Amino acid sequence: MRLEGKVALITGAAHGMGAEEARLFAREGAKVAIADIREDDARQVEAQIAEAGGEAMVIMLNVTQEDQWESSVAAVVAQFGKLDILVNNAGISGSGEKDNTSTDSWDKLMDVNAKSVFLGMKHAIPEMEKAGGGAIVNISSISGFVGQEAIHPGYNASKGAVRLVTKAAAVQHAKSGIRVNSVHPGMLPPMLTSFQAGDPAREAMNDAVPMGREGKPIEVANAVLFLASDEASYITGTELLVDGGFTAK
Repeated sequence: MRLEGKVALITGAAHGMGAEEARLFAREGAKVAIADIREDDARQVEAQIAEAGGEAMVIMLNVTQEDQWESSVAAVVAQFGKLDILVNNAGISGSGEKDNTSTDSWDKLMDVNAKSVFLGMKHAIPEMEKAGGGAIVNISSISGFVGQEAIHPGYNASKGAVRLVTKAAAVQHAKSGIRVNSVHPGMLPPMLTSFQAGDPAREAMNDAVPMGREGKPIEVANAVLFLASDEASYITGTELLVDGGFTAK
């Protein structure tokens, strides 16, 4: 198994990509901390992992609150003895905003999508140093590479911030044996929930993807697994695009 003996903390792990990552990591031998604000959904993921023979715990974590990060990391170490992997997966979308100049929306997007990544790394890295190294995977977006219409610019800014804070952390902590990389999903169902299947707008978005379809959460989870595993032992500070070729155009 690719993560046997590892301990992983995954934020936003109660649903969508985060839940796929949690289940996949557990299948690959990791003990998983499911961190989210949705307790019922998190408990369901925990039960699914247990039923499959894995080991997991639920942590209630608002990723914008530093004191909760501190207590969450401490809880993982108390339960599992160490922390090897952090996946900063939690985030919110900038689509559907009625006012793309809203300062409140800007602040919320930056707090949830960017500040949370900084806080997670701040509190996870000291424990990884104690463990002799670790791997951090930060979930950004194609929106960290390109500008877009009909989306609050705070989303692009926040995802761009994730992209570069990843590189900064990779450089600063490489000698401690800590690898830090980012994954950039393209069009996925969680981003397209406001559009029904067959909706012309949704079809147009898929047509803009060279592969002609939206991605699947498990396809992102597989990329995250690779970067979190020892198979990526000489990879740090890089960006892995999982976008069906969208940014290759």
